[in-house]
Amino acid sequence: MPSRLKRCLFLLGVCLAPLAHARQEPAEIKRVIEDFLRVQTRGLPGQASFAVGMIDANNNLAACPAIEAYLPAGGRPWGRTNVGVRCQVEGGWSIYVPVQVKVMGEYFVTARPLARGQAIAAGDLARRKGDLAELPAGVVTEEAQAIGKTLNVSTQSGQILRTDILRAPPVVQQGQSVRIVSKGKGFQVAAEGRALANAADGQVVQVRTASGQTISGVARPDGTVEVSY
Repeated sequence: MPSRLKRCLFLLGVCLAPLAHARQEPAEIKRVIEDFLRVQTRGLPGQASFAVGMIDANNNLAACPAIEAYLPAGGRPWGRTNVGVRCQVEGGWSIYVPVQVKVMGEYFVTARPLARGQAIAAGDLARRKGDLAELPAGVVTEEAQAIGKTLNVSTQSGQILRTDILRAPPVVQQGQSVRIVSKGKGFQVAAEGRALANAADGQVVQVRTASGQTISGVARPDGTVEVSY
């Protein structure tokens, strides 16, 4: 091979070497994660902010023209979690980056000790403000989630209210005469029956019809039981 051609090939290799070993820029990974989290945190019950963990500047990830962020299966943009980032080209890479999502908002605690079975009124609630992501799951963030409902357990003053310790009042009571509304495509039929159990709005309840048949339907706020076909 002529020495001039060898020299050209050598120079070409020198020029291409940095491209072949180019590392993924950490700032681009961070930007993709931040854009992703801005979308994912919209609609959360409070003011969301987030911090993205360190990404090694000396990583061994090949530079990628198409990066995508995603949440791992079962993940959510809440508290301390991880966001996945992957290169979408064939043979691409995938990594997880730690993030912390804070959601500053209002929540409710008990204003006084409350007994099990007690119906909650507005005066029984007190507002607090903090990072909702650091609080128990299901924390009550709106008065309407608690007022009129009863407690499954007794509580102390200042206790954080959670939806799982609240029970909606029954709209249908056991033994009550109820109107059964059967709905289907192009038809609606009403009949009378008797509820076999208590049920809150949206709960499934069994009803015995005048003919003795037992059917299941969904309790509605007006005391009717809706059966869909």
